[in-house]
Amino acid sequence: MTRKKLTRLICAAAVSSATFLFGGCGPVAEDLNINPDAAAIVEENKTAPENQTEVLKTSTASAAKVSAVNARNTPVVQVAKNVGPAVVGITNKAVARDIFNRQFEVEGVGSGVIFRSDGYIVTNHHVIEDAREIIVSLPDGKTINGTLVGSDEMTDIAVVKVDAKDLPAVKFADSDEIMVGEPVVAIGNPMGLEFQGTITVGVVSALNRTIDIDYADRKLNLIQTDAAISPGNSGGALVNYESEVIGINSAKVAKDAVEGIAFAIPSNIVQNVVKEIMEKGYVSRPYLGVQIFDKPTAARFGYQLNLDKGVYVFQVSLNSPAGNAGIQRGDIILKIDNKEVNSVADIRTDIASHKIGDKVILLLDRDGTELATQVTLQEMPRSE
Repeated sequence: MTRKKLTRLICAAAVSSATFLFGGCGPVAEDLNINPDAAAIVEENKTAPENQTEVLKTSTASAAKVSAVNARNTPVVQVAKNVGPAVVGITNKAVARDIFNRQFEVEGVGSGVIFRSDGYIVTNHHVIEDAREIIVSLPDGKTINGTLVGSDEMTDIAVVKVDAKDLPAVKFADSDEIMVGEPVVAIGNPMGLEFQGTITVGVVSALNRTIDIDYADRKLNLIQTDAAISPGNSGGALVNYESEVIGINSAKVAKDAVEGIAFAIPSNIVQNVVKEIMEKGYVSRPYLGVQIFDKPTAARFGYQLNLDKGVYVFQVSLNSPAGNAGIQRGDIILKIDNKEVNSVADIRTDIASHKIGDKVILLLDRDGTELATQVTLQEMPRSE
């Protein structure tokens, strides 16, 4: 082989190697399955870790936000959402008289709780007492005229009906299952409709608290709570953390230096009273048929009563259980079924705890002599 031919072969081999190494020839690249976008893919892979970091950061932020929302969505928030829409404002328009016997209109505001979606509302007796007109204010701002279905002064419970359907309604809890110390939420309208739907938080401070309600000469067994309840809250709801109504707010101790003591009527009592009102328009109870005085009630009527124990019989109704049992004016009732009674509230509470037709034994002091008599309790006439 000549030197000239050898030089040509070496050059041809060099050109072929360059073509193979650098892909300068299309057909050769196809035969070797080389991706034309390989450079772009490599570049993308180089930036992938940064993209993954951003995704991770976004996911972490979203999880933190969800966690924060869940932390804020407390049982109190759930109570506000579930029960708040069923607590209404009740405006009582009544007529009063001034010192010159001239009539003028007075207006009071309380709260109520929708317990049936077809417009039945439970509230306090004293919220609607002597009302000439009842106006119900719904949380959405709508106002509807209400009609009194019935009322019970003894338990301070009343039922009002509005002409509406598909209203939000509450669920009552079994108040016998309430525990001292469990958290509760009070919902109502303190100080009037300007603060409608206000919620306050507290605990069940005590159960079966018996307090005297002076204006009705009675005692009530109530739930005590430290949730703030102010004027206007009467008739509102006391709710547990399961969004169940455990009581209807009724009375507040209003004395100097006393805070954090409020009361609600237990839900079981409320439901029993509401049931009777819905069926009959009133609550039937046994009665004695006597007008009685202790020292405070006698003083309210302008009498001075010198009595160390017992309750003075001022008047006996004809054909009443007391009248039929021979009880007379001037008798002093010392005991009922061997239990001492020393106030009007004691006697009313004891008699109310019995059923119509029950027989009770009264121990009397008549002119210094003690005697016992049996009384068969009858249903209290509506006029009483």
